[in-house]
Amino acid sequence: MSTSAVSDFYNERCILITGATGFMGKVLVEKLLRSCPGIATIYLLMRPKAKNDIKARLEELLNSKLFDHLRGTSPEVLKKLTPIQGDITLPGLGISAADAATLAASVSVVFHAAATVKFDDPLKLSLQMNVLGTKRLIELCHKMEKLVAVVHISTAYCNCDRGEVKEIVYPPPIDPYKLIQLVDWMDDETFNYLTPRLIGLRPNTYTYTKALAEHVLVQEAGSLPLAIVRPSIVAAAWREPLPGWVDNLNGPTGLIVGAGKGMLRTLHCRGELVADLIPVDIPINLLIVTAYHTATQSQNNIKVYNCVSGMERPVRWDEINQHGMLALRRNAMNDVVWYPNLQFTQHKTLNTIAVLLQHWLPAYLMDVVARLAGKRPIMVRIAQKLDRAAACLEYFTTHEWRFSNDNVQNLWSTLSENDQKTFNFALSALHWPTYMEQYCLGSKLYVMKEELSTLPSARKHLSKMWWIHQAWRVLVVLLVWRLIMLRSDTARNAWYSLFRLLVRLLTYLPFLNRI
Repeated sequence: MSTSAVSDFYNERCILITGATGFMGKVLVEKLLRSCPGIATIYLLMRPKAKNDIKARLEELLNSKLFDHLRGTSPEVLKKLTPIQGDITLPGLGISAADAATLAASVSVVFHAAATVKFDDPLKLSLQMNVLGTKRLIELCHKMEKLVAVVHISTAYCNCDRGEVKEIVYPPPIDPYKLIQLVDWMDDETFNYLTPRLIGLRPNTYTYTKALAEHVLVQEAGSLPLAIVRPSIVAAAWREPLPGWVDNLNGPTGLIVGAGKGMLRTLHCRGELVADLIPVDIPINLLIVTAYHTATQSQNNIKVYNCVSGMERPVRWDEINQHGMLALRRNAMNDVVWYPNLQFTQHKTLNTIAVLLQHWLPAYLMDVVARLAGKRPIMVRIAQKLDRAAACLEYFTTHEWRFSNDNVQNLWSTLSENDQKTFNFALSALHWPTYMEQYCLGSKLYVMKEELSTLPSARKHLSKMWWIHQAWRVLVVLLVWRLIMLRSDTARNAWYSLFRLLVRLLTYLPFLNRI
């Protein structure tokens, strides 16, 4: 018999998940199927993409390594996934009348993970997906006859204009409904012009629209059983489903790959600040438990959960870099272009100079060599991508926040020992050096698609790059020493010239006195 109250809660229930093909959405689907096998159906809101219809996209999703364990042990549970064609940017979520009726009659738990997570997306697109899409989903939820829980995935940084962020919904920076009205008639160019004035102290359209979406939830929810989970910087898996699993270059992963390949050499970052990374399996477990708690415990208002690491298991950017560099050197990536050695620069101007010298100059030189050799030049394009990735994270590597997480801690204390083990979202056992080792290895395996069998040759190549790196450092020291000596000779010649001039003046002084 099951000893998990959380797992039992999901028995015979139908679930709706938006954003199931995203990083967090995939992990949520896998975890629900693996740990709550009594689920009846999981509906996945999907939109056709390129030449793939929703069935092809579901097949692509299930072909991920993420589902290897389920395919091998419980392949029948994968049949519980049912794709629903839709699009959160369309009226009524783009769902057919028949599908809408099915969802309204059967769904009892909703996880809303769909959003644009790109920091530099235009404001109009971010509003359509993150704000208007949320409003449309809530409209559908009001029609669900069996609904017992709605869990919205926000971000801990939606209130990043504050130094301390509590587990409450703060007043919005502007009335979101007024902006929503502008979406239909204002052109993109005008929206882009207004964006800097609208977002104010927030660093990007993502955090801005996520704050607006929370306010829309408060206004639209009514009596809906609703909760908000706010993860911080979501990173690779810690323990499940695969240690180190990650499937994209967003956030810190792009920096790890860039540094591991030897292309990212400098980053504008204050190393003494707390790096609030959170392994993806932590917020996923919290989401599942939050839905259970929302449904089984009466509440008078929307509960907010800050899913962060800085309060429980803080780690600083300098430590992340130290652990990461050691891991990248032990688990070398293939075809590194230089020895991995990422340095943090606190001053913006100095970092800009370092980027020009260490990123752009080598990229242009290597592309020139590639053209001369008849090969395709790619390094400048890679430097551009690294520059954009670093710019997106710069605000978060140069600022620090204090996030309260009392609601998370209190929720954890209500769980049985078995549920705490199955749906762990406590960080007390997290060992950052080991985690960064897994993260770097996962970036090699799952993002770069480099098999473990390539490690010996990759390490051999890295060893050669180390000797080249050391030779380059010696050469630089010799060049600097030579320049100093040249400057010294110049200074000496100048002194001799001045001395001769003084002697001449002294020689002519008696003559001048006689005049």
